[in-house]
Amino acid sequence: MRGLDNENMNSFVKFACGLALAAAAAAVPAQAQNLPPEVEAALARARVPRDAVSFLVLDADGKSAPRLSHRASVAVNPASLMKLVTTYAALDILGPAFTWNTPVYTDGILRDGILAGNVYIKGQGDPKLVVERLWLMVRRLRGLGIQRIGGDIVLDRSAFESVAQDPSVFDGEPLRPYNAAPDALLLNFKAVVMSFVPDRATGLAQIHTEPPLAGVRMQASVSLNPGDCADYRGALRADFSDPAHIRFAGGYPASCGERVWPMAYADPRSYAARAVLGLWQSVGGQLGGQVREGRVPAELRAAFDNPSPALAEMVRDINKHSNNVMAQQLFLTLSLQQRGTGTLDASREILSRWWRERIGGADTPVLDNGSGLSRQERISAQALGRMLQIAWASPVMPELLSSLPVVGVDGTLRRSRARAAGAAHLKTGSLRDVSGVAGFVHGSSGKRYVLVAIANHPMPGVASAARPAIDALIDWVARDK
Repeated sequence: MRGLDNENMNSFVKFACGLALAAAAAAVPAQAQNLPPEVEAALARARVPRDAVSFLVLDADGKSAPRLSHRASVAVNPASLMKLVTTYAALDILGPAFTWNTPVYTDGILRDGILAGNVYIKGQGDPKLVVERLWLMVRRLRGLGIQRIGGDIVLDRSAFESVAQDPSVFDGEPLRPYNAAPDALLLNFKAVVMSFVPDRATGLAQIHTEPPLAGVRMQASVSLNPGDCADYRGALRADFSDPAHIRFAGGYPASCGERVWPMAYADPRSYAARAVLGLWQSVGGQLGGQVREGRVPAELRAAFDNPSPALAEMVRDINKHSNNVMAQQLFLTLSLQQRGTGTLDASREILSRWWRERIGGADTPVLDNGSGLSRQERISAQALGRMLQIAWASPVMPELLSSLPVVGVDGTLRRSRARAAGAAHLKTGSLRDVSGVAGFVHGSSGKRYVLVAIANHPMPGVASAARPAIDALIDWVARDK
């Protein structure tokens, strides 16, 4: 075995995993295996039918038949579990140290603090160009000695295809940050972050907003009101109908203390221009022209670069907090790196080819945007389990494992009711009709298991009602005595 290189080792692991799964399928009919009594009881209490759930428990090393397999070969909607496919593929294809770069260009002559020309910012898909990094970018521009830009600030978004997306279509929640569309120049997730700080002496709650958006008026304060904090957002009676004027007709409950409300900006197409100009002005910069879209002239050389954190850190943000737009940025980056432009069709093709070469099997997942925020994406528990076994044996296993929420500790599983706190690293997935987890569980015997549990049901509330049964399954796997 020491003579195998990584590629041959991956092929060997795929072969071994395939044999184990095939043997299990031959030995145990998918619908016939009994579930653990505590899982069966939890399903019965919640009135969730057995045919609404898919369960699979495997040895992580792929050396044994499945410990449990129930409807594992049925392709289902995985919701955010699809991020496991996108992030593992990206780690494998791009490498954990991969970074994005956002170069800044200038043209014209700089004299006495005035640039007689334009500034260009070229987006290349950075998933986490947040307000702090954007502020550093404009500070660095000022550090070049530019006080006034005589021409325009030009935003180049050409690295990605334009992904038409109505943020209200998916679930009718257009102001939820998770509904933001991908963008080659994605700034601060196109979100406005409002902080409410109560001041009992004045009877007001001060409102601080980041980033400053040029041309947008925002109230500086709202009145403090009595009452509990159960629905402070409703109590504020926010009015976002005019993107240029964010208003509050209500008040802020004093009992809330300080709260932060992140909100998707109501006019996402203008967000980047408003944020860039607002931050440029906040550091004392002046602009003679306008902020507009365009392309960087081919002959220009970058004045400076803005590298992102490494992919390993990005993957942690994507999986720990189930960040949809970051996952979509990563998905489009696959084709940007290989084809020169990021498109959904090309990224689907690249990831499907990677799956056939690295994972194998006939059940290639149905891909949409790579984030799981989709009604079309499909994968079986068997296919996802096989991928996780191969990931366990891969060089990037530590980066993938550390990106997953830890049960009862952090991320989307911080408030998990499973008793196996700290014993499992699991990605979560949930939509209106989907609930699931997938990842790795550390058994009390010292063995590591792959666990995939997914509930799909068209009736509202049924899939989410399966969560106690999924928690019971996590605990059952952890108690592998």
